[in-house]
Amino acid sequence: MARIRPLPSQLANQIAAGEVVERPTAVIKELLENSLDAGATEISLEVEGGGARLIRVRDNGSGIHRDDLVLALGRHATSKIVSVADLEKIATLGFRGEALPSIASVSKLSLSSRADACETAWSIQGGEHVITDGPRPVAHPQGTTVEVRDLFFNVPARRKFLRTEKTEFGHIETVVRRLALSRFNVGFKLQHHQRQILNLKAIGQQAQRGERIAAVCGRNFLANCVEIDCQAGGLHLWGWMGLPTFSRSQTDLQYFYVNGRMIRDRLVSYAIRQAYQDVLYQGRQPVYVLYLEMAVEQVDVNVHPSKHEVRFRDSRQVRDFLFSAIHRSLADIRPAAESVVPPTSSLLANTATAPASGVRQAAMALQVSEPLSQAYDAFFKLAVPAPDGERTGPQDAVQGPAAAAGLQSAEEYPLGHALAQVHGVYILAENKAGLVLIDMHAAHERISYERMKETWTQGTISSQPLLVPLSLAVSEQEAELAETQRAVFTELGFDIQRLSAESLVIRAVPSLLAGADVARLVTDVLADIKVYGESSRIKAQMNEILATMACHGAVRANRQLSIAEMNTLLRAMERTERSGQCNHGRPTWVAFSMAELDSLFLRGR
Repeated sequence: MARIRPLPSQLANQIAAGEVVERPTAVIKELLENSLDAGATEISLEVEGGGARLIRVRDNGSGIHRDDLVLALGRHATSKIVSVADLEKIATLGFRGEALPSIASVSKLSLSSRADACETAWSIQGGEHVITDGPRPVAHPQGTTVEVRDLFFNVPARRKFLRTEKTEFGHIETVVRRLALSRFNVGFKLQHHQRQILNLKAIGQQAQRGERIAAVCGRNFLANCVEIDCQAGGLHLWGWMGLPTFSRSQTDLQYFYVNGRMIRDRLVSYAIRQAYQDVLYQGRQPVYVLYLEMAVEQVDVNVHPSKHEVRFRDSRQVRDFLFSAIHRSLADIRPAAESVVPPTSSLLANTATAPASGVRQAAMALQVSEPLSQAYDAFFKLAVPAPDGERTGPQDAVQGPAAAAGLQSAEEYPLGHALAQVHGVYILAENKAGLVLIDMHAAHERISYERMKETWTQGTISSQPLLVPLSLAVSEQEAELAETQRAVFTELGFDIQRLSAESLVIRAVPSLLAGADVARLVTDVLADIKVYGESSRIKAQMNEILATMACHGAVRANRQLSIAEMNTLLRAMERTERSGQCNHGRPTWVAFSMAELDSLFLRGR
């Protein structure tokens, strides 16, 4: 082997650039974050050739002092960290002090800046082209301009890995949009080949933030989401979460920020996915723009060079808080709140059919415990008011427009009062705003499902011993995990014991899961606990079976309901959590305002 010797500065910077500068998007992210850290309120980005030919970032931030320009292009130099203690409470977006020298080592970089209270601006060139006699004066307003030309001009092998100009610019636009959502009080402009792509004005008032959301995510997103604002245990979650019926096949409309930093974190994604799992189609993805605020010392952002990942000091608390906040907010979405009435066109455009799973197909063959069986029968019988109009239970059914006046004005009900059935499938109702169309099977299915879940969780989960205990081969780590988590499995109806260093034996399972693939389920649960600290697979499969039972027991098409029965169903919907969609994620009702109805018939034109 050759003797050990220090690397040349230029080579060390290029090696560092391999971590920091993957493509033009990485350069732009670093430069924009520096502008935000400098307190800029206006940022302009110009790009040519998808960023490979030119990247120019201008801001009106605090600027860089003349004597600091050379240091700014040196390795391990930063104004954002002074001591080791600062690493425990990083509040800025950038902090490593490697981005600018790394970028300068693989491009032709120039840096011009005018600091606060300085009459003159100064400029310097980076990389191999640093001017030996120091910065030179230039005309420049307060703030900083960083110009990066010919990215990877001296590393041709890296340039070959760049995608097409259109693809690279698509990544750039995505990063700009993500950063624009992190700072509502900052204006962003984006140009490509001198053509303006984005011009996002700074938002001064909190009530106007929806304008930035609509500009970045689209008006359709804003019309199909609800605002969330929850606080607990020093954590604050706020933002916008999409209605379950407004889902997507990809994760391209998911934005999550921690203390203003955009991140993609497995723990966060897991918690949100679990909160949505009971209301989405299989394979569909929720949409959201969410902001988590917490003490800076409770989160470590010094995990990955790209700073997309973070590490929470108390990950379990964060996960539980996110799940409960979003799950509770989804449960509160019901017809009683006029603000969550989704536009009909959006609902219809996002409707899909959920495929049946093996668990659903086999669910009806299972033996059901006696208390749940009784509840199962009771939940699928719609209460019908007595002939004299007296109430027969908590439903307070309305018998029609005339009888409604004696109890409560039907117009005061969010879903109004029933008028008729359409082909034995839909309920036609009239409310104060206009017309409501209800899928009676989907609505009854959700109502029954929620009541069955409540009954199931309030009782003790019954176990069914296996005639032949099931042996399961696992790794030593998984066996230890099953042993330490045995109480959790017992609470869920399992009897699992460790036989040897790498084997388990399953002696009993929950009654509802007697026909499921128990070995695979336990293995998947152990994998989840190892990665996330917990698993919801058992509960999810139980809920899936309850959902199947509710689906089979709900009122079927072509069943004729009386006006009283229809109104009973509407009143139950108004009180039931998550009643906006059935167990498969399909919408249970759509609304047409009088304005929409008038437009169909060209009234008022």
